[in-house]
Amino acid sequence: MTQDISFITKTKQLIDNLKSVCANYGLGNDGNEFKIISQVFLYKFLNDKFRYEVKQVQHALAKAENFTEALQQLSDDDYKFLINSLNPNVPHLKVHQLIEYLYNHQNAGDFAKTFDDTLRQIGSENADVFSVKAFSGAKDLLFDELSQFISDSSQRDAFCKALVNKLFEFSFEEMFEQKYDFFATIFEYLIKDYNSDSGGKYAEYYTPHAVARIMASILVPEPVKKVKCYDPSAGSGTLLMSIAHQIGENNCTIYSEDISQKSSNMLRLNLVLNNLTHSIPHIIKTNTMAQPYYLETKFDYIVSNPPFKLDFSDFRNDLEADRFKERFFAGIPNVPKAKKDSMAIYLLFIQHIMHSLSDTGKAAIVVPTGFITAQSGIEKKIRERLIDKGWLRGVVSMPSNIFASTGTNVSVLFLDKQADSEHILLMDASKLGQTVKEDKNQRTVLTAEEEKHIIATFNNKEAIEDLSVVVSKEQVKEKNYSFSAGQYFEVKIEYVDITPEEFQAKMSGFESRLGELFAEGNRLDQEIQKQLKGLKYE
Repeated sequence: MTQDISFITKTKQLIDNLKSVCANYGLGNDGNEFKIISQVFLYKFLNDKFRYEVKQVQHALAKAENFTEALQQLSDDDYKFLINSLNPNVPHLKVHQLIEYLYNHQNAGDFAKTFDDTLRQIGSENADVFSVKAFSGAKDLLFDELSQFISDSSQRDAFCKALVNKLFEFSFEEMFEQKYDFFATIFEYLIKDYNSDSGGKYAEYYTPHAVARIMASILVPEPVKKVKCYDPSAGSGTLLMSIAHQIGENNCTIYSEDISQKSSNMLRLNLVLNNLTHSIPHIIKTNTMAQPYYLETKFDYIVSNPPFKLDFSDFRNDLEADRFKERFFAGIPNVPKAKKDSMAIYLLFIQHIMHSLSDTGKAAIVVPTGFITAQSGIEKKIRERLIDKGWLRGVVSMPSNIFASTGTNVSVLFLDKQADSEHILLMDASKLGQTVKEDKNQRTVLTAEEEKHIIATFNNKEAIEDLSVVVSKEQVKEKNYSFSAGQYFEVKIEYVDITPEEFQAKMSGFESRLGELFAEGNRLDQEIQKQLKGLKYE
């Protein structure tokens, strides 16, 4: 554990050092800073991953005093054999593409060009595994020409040297050996200063880990294998990482769609850090509603924290196309005359998710709590379909402010094509958690015990006073398809046995107190009348 903390500290120091280099060359808080930090960090990770994996299959290289020189001495045939021996998801690097090689040749002329060319070659030669695809099929390569972000060309060589020197000081290899699972913490630290949507429409970069863990643990209570997991509004992938860890990275393939280039690149990095490189080719940058890449694909597990409100008036009418009729069975929100940005796009995501489930599919979706009790409209049509089809497994209403970025109260819908319609679990967890201050925002945080309590209560289908109820499909219909646990809680009236004498004494006390209040009321009324008469004659 101490060693684990030490690795985290060293990795954070590397990230801070890279930020310092950017600041020293005028790129602190620049719009391109995130590209530089994330891509250089990824290059370092892939470099060390390659070194580690090569040493696992070639023990002679592991024992070599100088790894780079030993690798360089391999014949072309031996090198090809070595590459073919690696897991297909391990990056394929040549000697001149390693950080150690660049470090040893940093004083050669035009180093910035060498650095850029190296990254470009790595991206191009590993495109099949590491490229994010757009809806059109175009591939987004791993790396930009990073030196070009320095406007003063005379400073580019020095900038690239400074980056390589920081990378050379540190190694991930020991972390791979120990298999420490801390990359969620590292990823969060890496993106913390860039964790906002700078123009992308759907990007939701951060879902609280407690919510993600609860969703994954309820969604996958038993071991499963060879399943497809999907998020149509993936952001940086917090929900996908959580469900992949719950299932096991080798037992699932991740699929995602998101309109934001920035969030797609974040997700790619997250997949690499979390041993899910094999899923990178399934990241699609697209408008999931208007141009769904996976429209006809069915998934075993779907997780989503979609944007709740968004102006989609520019493509709203396109969604009424015949090919989307079955998908948007409950309808499409109209364009309001004012406040177009309040259009409830999450209602489209819920319908899209229902359409995308396999015959045995399961889903967990974050929704505004108002959805679960709406009396009419698209919301009620969706709830009716879920109940009538028998797809609702249950709902958990979360504490307010569990998301620091929004004051909207949220609930999580759990869908299951094979749900037990006689034992639907509705939970009101809104009173749980404790309030903490994060920057200027107040946020509610669930304790580890509360997380476990929510998960166990849900999975065991337990009815607990003022927390959860177990209801049938028919009971939900009787309550106008309400998914709110509170509407099913019994109103409890406490009865206390007293004697006739005690009852008479209590009634006398009430009568006496009422008499006093009436007398006081008359006195005040007379006082007011006197005051009014005095004012009249002045």
